[in-house]
Amino acid sequence: MKNILFLQASPHGFDSLGARLAHEALMRWQWHEQRSGAYSVLRNLTEPPLSALSRDYALASVSGHPNTDPALEYSEQLIAELTQSDCLLISTPMHNFTVPAVLKLWIDFVLRIDRTFKITADGTFGLLADRPVLVLVRSGGLSIGETARQPDFLTPYLKLVLATIGITMVEFIYLDGIAPDDAAIDAARGEIARSSIFTSAFHHQRDAL
Repeated sequence: MKNILFLQASPHGFDSLGARLAHEALMRWQWHEQRSGAYSVLRNLTEPPLSALSRDYALASVSGHPNTDPALEYSEQLIAELTQSDCLLISTPMHNFTVPAVLKLWIDFVLRIDRTFKITADGTFGLLADRPVLVLVRSGGLSIGETARQPDFLTPYLKLVLATIGITMVEFIYLDGIAPDDAAIDAARGEIARSSIFTSAFHHQRDAL
């Protein structure tokens, strides 16, 4: 059985251009994979919004409390969705040069010491199995290439975050401009279709967690 976890981080929800393109590809994939038992989990990070980090959560996450502690329930739910996935699909805008607040909050719930990563004498060590990740980034300004007009802290940040928990197979597709033309949209659509999570690399098998 194969499973894609789709995270949507735009305030426009699944009506956003990035989410629509990602969802198109997801629906085509599901149609082709329907006989194999493949399925997807869709999580809209904006509706309903994730709960804010609480004091109880902050204390439980660093105090060695059992994973069944009620304060960790929401974190455990999000981590379970990730660990049970074979691939991760993220559609996100770039807000103020980096990830939007809702995606940062998801990260804060998923990166938990001694749960998804541990600290060793040699640095951090991810506790999750690697899996393909595709990140579709929407930005109002040009953020990559020689013509970039704004810094991009989103890409290195997400790479570091995912590597911290053990995930390094990460691809990025960028769709810049407030109103990209049809050619740019079609190019992004083609890149998504050719990405590893929708092609042969999707058959990557998870290692034991």
